Amino acid sequence: QVQLVESGGGLVQPGGSLRLSCVASGSNFRLYAMAWYRQAPGNQRELVASIGRSGTTNYDDSVKGRFTISRDNAKNTVYLQMNSLKPEDTAVYYCKTSRVGADYWGQGTQVTVSS
Repeated sequence: QVQLVESGGGLVQPGGSLRLSCVASGSNFRLYAMAWYRQAPGNQRELVASIGRSGTTNYDDSVKGRFTISRDNAKNTVYLQMNSLKPEDTAVYYCKTSRVGADYWGQGTQVTVSS
């Protein structure tokens, strides 16, 4: 079992920044890939960014150049730095990881971009 707890969401104006955090329980955090997803009302959950155990990153085209995913293995934490936020970034953001046979999700954190 892995528990994931996200934090850092909130209300921000267009052009602003937020940093999301996701803390994972358990051991061997450094051995597993981590990812951030988001889901806006009426939309399917979509992959925003991922980071492998070696630090390799991937981003959805819609956030490239604006978002940065990173990890701190000593703290069992993955981050999502979000800059130049747009109203279309408004969504619930979820942290995810996988183990053999199962996916684990956090409870989500709301990000609202509005003036």
